[in-house]
Amino acid sequence: MVLNYITWNVDPVAFSLGPLQVRWYGICWAVGFLLGYILMSRVYKHEKMPEWSMDSLLLYMLVSTVIGARLGHCLFYEPEYYLSKPLEMLKIWEGGLASHGGAIGILIGLWLYVRKFNKSTKKEKTEKQYITYLWILDRIVIPVCLVGALIRLGNVFNSEIYGTPTTLPWGFVFVRGQEQFPGPDGQLLPCHPTGLYEAFFCLVTMVLLLWMYFKRDLGDRRPGLMFGTFLVIIFGSRIGIEFLKNVQVAFEKNMTFDMGQWLSVPFVIVGIVMIVRSFRRQSVK
Repeated sequence: MVLNYITWNVDPVAFSLGPLQVRWYGICWAVGFLLGYILMSRVYKHEKMPEWSMDSLLLYMLVSTVIGARLGHCLFYEPEYYLSKPLEMLKIWEGGLASHGGAIGILIGLWLYVRKFNKSTKKEKTEKQYITYLWILDRIVIPVCLVGALIRLGNVFNSEIYGTPTTLPWGFVFVRGQEQFPGPDGQLLPCHPTGLYEAFFCLVTMVLLLWMYFKRDLGDRRPGLMFGTFLVIIFGSRIGIEFLKNVQVAFEKNMTFDMGQWLSVPFVIVGIVMIVRSFRRQSVK
């Protein structure tokens, strides 16, 4: 007999070091940034970028992602609570990171990074003396896809952000989930593993972007195309997958579009505009 669902009862804590608990979610974050660093290093080597600029980029990405993701969760999903207790925003270890906030944080961090890079290279007169904001956006989306996939895998390890009940054979019974859907016999119903769905779209998008960059040289020939493609696929798929998700916060229960979908719409629109503009420009050969 073939099971028509998967029982997921993985402990979110990978191991403990005394009072310190190391969670799979944190490991996924760390591995994601490590692999993303390696991937972006290959891009920088291909572009003949100065070595110091890669370490600087990692710092800007780490800080801006964490700050943006935390503020995004606090202000988009629980503003009343966190605005009344602002110091609670600092307790990242208690959970609560939003991908849309992380995306906004990255956009701000990269803008600051480009300014620093151009000032430093102008002063040092290095070979690569000037990059544009769009230049870095077209390239950073490659490792961002990889990091995003691993973070969503971390959500699965945490048994969180899963979907509504399903009869599909890959449905997950999240035994450790804080909210579940009991069936008529009291047993938990299998649900959509929406974290895996999002991870899948991240990986597919990464492969597409790698092809666009290394095989078609579209990072230089069509500025903005890679960034726009990333926005449309990642946030467009997010809008669709949200229809399968369990409600994350109470105020979303009566919404036709939930918060994640509304926040995704502007990114998709910007992505479409970027793609259209990239084709209206004369191709750089």
